[in-house]
Amino acid sequence: MRSDVTRAHYDRLADRYDENWAYSPEFIHWMTGNILDRLRITSDHRVLDVGGGTGLYARELAEYANAVVCADPSPAMLDQLPAHERLVSLRAGAEELADGRVRLPHDDYDAILLKEVIHHVADPPRVLKGLARLLRPGGRMLVVMLPTSIDYPLFDAALRLFRERQPDPADIAAAMSGSGLGTEPTYDEFRLTFSTERYLQMVRNRYMSLLSSFNDAELEKGIEEIRGKHPGAELQCLDRFAFVFGVKA
Repeated sequence: MRSDVTRAHYDRLADRYDENWAYSPEFIHWMTGNILDRLRITSDHRVLDVGGGTGLYARELAEYANAVVCADPSPAMLDQLPAHERLVSLRAGAEELADGRVRLPHDDYDAILLKEVIHHVADPPRVLKGLARLLRPGGRMLVVMLPTSIDYPLFDAALRLFRERQPDPADIAAAMSGSGLGTEPTYDEFRLTFSTERYLQMVRNRYMSLLSSFNDAELEKGIEEIRGKHPGAELQCLDRFAFVFGVKA
């Protein structure tokens, strides 16, 4: 997806982003714990959250770090960022940060997080190499991403499009290794439960960026397909994530 299309998607979604992506307090707690366990953030650390959006995770990281920069290309998303003395917003995309086209508030960082961002990047190896240069020696980078196949209760055309677009975590790990980071990919999963109507409304809201590829009529047809496959009042799926972790020598 082009960067301008991606930014427009998240601008439209900003005022209800947390409603769509928070899923539940239990999910946020689980994901935040996975991020903190891997990045090992302490009170003297500076953190760069690339594509941090509304600060859904940056706000929790700021409770542990010296400073967290939440960078996102969407001003509407950044407008949702809560006030916090250790949380800084920065309007910038991953490519701009990697290329040094945006002035950062710090010279380097102890940790960099990319949570479900890398699939929006046109050239992941170049971007990861550029971001790795922002790390201090011993600094950590964590790319959180979905695998190439997902268990979401979407309609078939959306699942096919996801498979076509989603990068392979193994390729991202190789790119991070090529950027001078000792890399270790691991996987963890969380079972999600939604009321069917809530999930269908999330689909209508195009909670995943790939759903912006479908017009309203196509989306409604897809929703009817989901209803046919899942006629009950509740939906469940297994949300499996790749955590690609790297350390700068």
